[in-house]
Amino acid sequence: MDLLIQADGTLRCVYDEAIDLLSLGRLTISRGSHVEPDHRGHWFADLAPLSGPRLGPFLVRSDALMAERSWLEDHWLQADSCPL
Repeated sequence: MDLLIQADGTLRCVYDEAIDLLSLGRLTISRGSHVEPDHRGHWFADLAPLSGPRLGPFLVRSDALMAERSWLEDHWLQADSCPL
């Protein structure tokens, strides 16, 4: 699990249960995307909450989740990215 420590002391991460985030202090959890199927059963990762793209279609949900995480790590979990 990657943690980005910002200049003001706040942390940013893609939520994971690898560590107890409550042990780090007060939490604010916000949705960064939506992973949902369309009417044909194809999966999409919609990163509109972070002004990102709509990724897909994917045949299985797990592929959409992997693409979502990869985009978040490459574009949002960077020191020069805009906060949520």
